Amino acid sequence: MIEGKLVRLRSLRSDDAEHHLRWRNDPQVVRWAAAGDPCFGPVTAEAVGLGFDSMLRLVPTESAVFTVENLEDGRVIGMADYRDMDPYAGVATLGVTIGERDLWGCGHGRDALRLLVGHLFGAYPLSRLEMDTWSGNERAVRAFAGSGFREEGRRRSAVMVDGERYDRVLFGMLREEWANGA
Repeated sequence: MIEGKLVRLRSLRSDDAEHHLRWRNDPQVVRWAAAGDPCFGPVTAEAVGLGFDSMLRLVPTESAVFTVENLEDGRVIGMADYRDMDPYAGVATLGVTIGERDLWGCGHGRDALRLLVGHLFGAYPLSRLEMDTWSGNERAVRAFAGSGFREEGRRRSAVMVDGERYDRVLFGMLREEWANGA
């Protein structure tokens, strides 16, 4: 377990599937976490079960999914992951989703992101971390920037949400920025 100020990250367990099923079938979570991507949700319990079988077998030198728990009450509130780890280039992509709406905007996602970044730079010889969101998700844009990530570019009009076009916003953080307290 990795503990922060508001959350802890722990390894994924099979009983976490019920939370993922609920979040991925919540239209608001799907909208903000994945820009309404139908691949994220809605999903069946069977589909989540199949996905969990794969997630529980991930090789940590390539990718992993963590469960985010609220420190105050131990409640499961979200997920944090990294993927596409390239040891040659020293790059990984990461993401954080807080699925419990009552905790949105309270700093839990930012704390989980800080813990994940510290874990990855501390455990692996990575030179940079990457993540993205859509321009309409202003809360995520603020959280990423407030966590030391820098906006590195935009893919214009690359995301469709509720019939409107948005930019995909790309963020990155270099090891030296993290080491200097980014």
